[in-house]
Amino acid sequence: MKPSLAIDILTLFPGMVRPVLDQSILGRAQAKGLVRFHLHDIREFAEGRHRVTDDAPYGGGAGMVLKPEPIFACIDRIVREAPGPRIMIPSPRGIRFNQDRAEELSRERRRVVFICGHYEGIDERVREGLDAEEFSIGDYILTGGELPVLLAVDAAVRLVPGVLGHPESGIEESFEGGILEYPHYTRPAHFRGMEVPEVLRSGDHGAITRWRRQQALMATYRNRPDLIEGAVRRRRLSPLDLQLLEEAKRREREEPRRPSTDLPDHC
Repeated sequence: MKPSLAIDILTLFPGMVRPVLDQSILGRAQAKGLVRFHLHDIREFAEGRHRVTDDAPYGGGAGMVLKPEPIFACIDRIVREAPGPRIMIPSPRGIRFNQDRAEELSRERRRVVFICGHYEGIDERVREGLDAEEFSIGDYILTGGELPVLLAVDAAVRLVPGVLGHPESGIEESFEGGILEYPHYTRPAHFRGMEVPEVLRSGDHGAITRWRRQQALMATYRNRPDLIEGAVRRRRLSPLDLQLLEEAKRREREEPRRPSTDLPDHC
């Protein structure tokens, strides 16, 4: 069976990547034949006895830059097997990777190739010559591209049909529809003075659905107001959503603020 998603990862540290790919949902996705990972050690494509993969930057400056030759050599091999791959590089200057991009990536039918940079970065001719897309997972700097790539891979693979055990698991999650997810509870119903909300134990599925939607909207309003604004702007919220949100906001204003802790003052 042809996998729904085929992903290549170029890295200097395959030992850092492989254990993650073989665990949990990513491992099960491979076992089901829904995704196939190809891991490439960039160093194996470097020439010379010492297989040098980096060099000092032209123009001076601190750090080292990944050389273009071994990366192009690896891509050439991939292209011989699967012409026209989609090539992606994590970079602080890239477009922010979000749930919409994860969904789009999960439907990709081309071979997806991730190139993990390291040190000061990758020779710019790799991006130019391979027409690579740059993506960012946030406004901060990491040691290498392995972690951003794994984050993007995980976010996309779990959305491939058949990967998650329950068909609704990928729907009722944070950022689906532009809002955060509602809170979750499990047994026991009572724990250290904290209780599972009564509505979740009522058996009234209509009331539960309404409560969950309202909680999701309110969590987004409190923690990510920018997402609420975006959802309103894109008309992703229904009239009922707006009503539920206003009800929750009004109730929060009217309820007395509860103490944040029951610990004695001297603690």
